[in-house]
Amino acid sequence: MFGIREFAAIINPPQSCILAVGAGEQRPVVRNGALAVETQMSCTLSVDHRVVDGALGAEWLQAFKGLIEDPLSMML
Repeated sequence: MFGIREFAAIINPPQSCILAVGAGEQRPVVRNGALAVETQMSCTLSVDHRVVDGALGAEWLQAFKGLIEDPLSMML
């Protein structure tokens, strides 16, 4: 909403994790050896390791990434 590229959210008790989502913006990428422009956003997951193992948080973030990159898969 404020155009922030990336940030880290602070966990407030009794939360076990919180997802911070940055703004979508066009960034240069290399695709098949050629320079291209695509819209990307940054997501950061803050996890309380007393409640959720960091590896489990990473798996959740990986699943989230897959769903965001292919939103039609949520409809099928």
